[in-house]
Amino acid sequence: MDNSVQNGRIMQINISKGGVPKNAVQEVEVTFDGLVGDQHNDRVSHGGPDQSVCLYSVELIQALQAEGHTIFPGAAGENVTLEGVAWEAIQPGRQLYLGSEVLLEITDYTTPCTKMVPYFKAGDFNRISQLKNPGWSRVYARVLSPGSLCTGQEVSLLNL
Repeated sequence: MDNSVQNGRIMQINISKGGVPKNAVQEVEVTFDGLVGDQHNDRVSHGGPDQSVCLYSVELIQALQAEGHTIFPGAAGENVTLEGVAWEAIQPGRQLYLGSEVLLEITDYTTPCTKMVPYFKAGDFNRISQLKNPGWSRVYARVLSPGSLCTGQEVSLLNL
């Protein structure tokens, strides 16, 4: 019996030497510490085993653009921009496969960062705050199974 549901794909993979925006790469290795080549300027607020990977939805980015925000994939600091995923199902405790190797568990909603101010109309980076606008936040995940990722790979949400 299949314990997963195909629910989308990896639209973009993003890394940076620190800060935002994160830049697109076609493929990357994912370790328990996160994406190889991705760094953080603030190691107190970012990183660690429960914040190894940050995920966001391209559909939410497009909706924000329609509101007049200049956000784009990677601008919110997400490592993986997903497409076609039922974002309301991406909640703490949920597990998902990225490609055929990388297994993640969602740990928490992220807190928006002031470094994202330039990408939001009137600087309203709290537009993607889970506390102020539930359902619009990025999420953090821990890596349960490391491996390789490529743009275009399928995303599978595991059944609860």
